[in-house]
Amino acid sequence: MLNMNFEHPLFINTHDLPWQDSPMQGVMRKPLERSHPETGHVTSVVKYEKGARFSEHAHPLGEEIFVLEGVFSDEAGDYPAGSYIRNPPGSRHSPFSETGCTLLVKLNQFSPQDLSVVRINTNTTPWLAGMGGLQVMPLHDFASEQSNENAALVKWPAGEVFQPHRHFGGEEIFVLSGEFKDEHGHYPKHSWLRSPHMSQHHPFVTEETVILVKTGHLPF
Repeated sequence: MLNMNFEHPLFINTHDLPWQDSPMQGVMRKPLERSHPETGHVTSVVKYEKGARFSEHAHPLGEEIFVLEGVFSDEAGDYPAGSYIRNPPGSRHSPFSETGCTLLVKLNQFSPQDLSVVRINTNTTPWLAGMGGLQVMPLHDFASEQSNENAALVKWPAGEVFQPHRHFGGEEIFVLSGEFKDEHGHYPKHSWLRSPHMSQHHPFVTEETVILVKTGHLPF
């Protein structure tokens, strides 16, 4: 197992991790958390080299993808950088990339009842006003007896300071641009943070920063 203790905060600068080979030639990854080597609960940064393909496979408890660079594809379409994808439990596909791409991928972390297919190009989706000077782009939410999952992009203007707050059901952040900060540290582009149930922090930024945020989904 890797980083599967959800009771403690976790920070990883993914630029510091080496690429590891996957079972498919031309596809490499940086595991961030996983319950088993090739199955189960997994979060990874994944890179497809130009022309790389992955064989058809199933997602027993779903797959969530954010395209960080390049163009990701499968038999349903092409997804440029900035695309947010959810493939529900039981879905199958044969992914590939003609140009090469880099992805944030989360596997087997859905509620079995969360059956929505989601395809959002965040480059063309409008921002909504959030608290303070923040702008928010909702991506997905699903409530169950076990969790109240919410996923969104949040854009922070330069110099924004947010109020101290707690995370019921935990919080995950992936920094897409800029540098996210709180009283515990500074987190540059492509950093991944996981904060446990009822953790608290006082976040701020000094430059414009965009983060991918998931809340309410971690075990407690």
